[in-house]
Amino acid sequence: MNWLDFRRLTRAGSWSLGALLTVAGLATGSLLLSPAEASADDTNPCPFSDVLCLFDGEDYTGAVWNVRAWPPGTSTCVGLPEHGWEGRAESAINRGTQNAYLFPNEDCSGYPVTLLPGEWLSPLEFAPKSVFVF
Repeated sequence: MNWLDFRRLTRAGSWSLGALLTVAGLATGSLLLSPAEASADDTNPCPFSDVLCLFDGEDYTGAVWNVRAWPPGTSTCVGLPEHGWEGRAESAINRGTQNAYLFPNEDCSGYPVTLLPGEWLSPLEFAPKSVFVF
């Protein structure tokens, strides 16, 4: 899915069944909060596979929170305030296989910062209020 398709999807309100189930999982609090499996690279500040790691310090320091879409193969918008991360993220690592998007607004709206697969970014241009992950 490219950026234009994503914007059409969110503006048109035509969510797929997988996206609706993902949002339903967010509402129940059962989504995205379990830790991902650690990888063999324990020297990486984000030693998890297929996640977006957010850090509350620059240069990948401080508390870390990881997020990924569940179930695998789906995509989702995650509002950070409901997880205690509003205004906290100062650096990020995308350990996923697809782009991750950081948004200035809670509903994955506004102009995002894109993190390519494997990309590290510090400091962030703004403290994101939501992220879109695959």
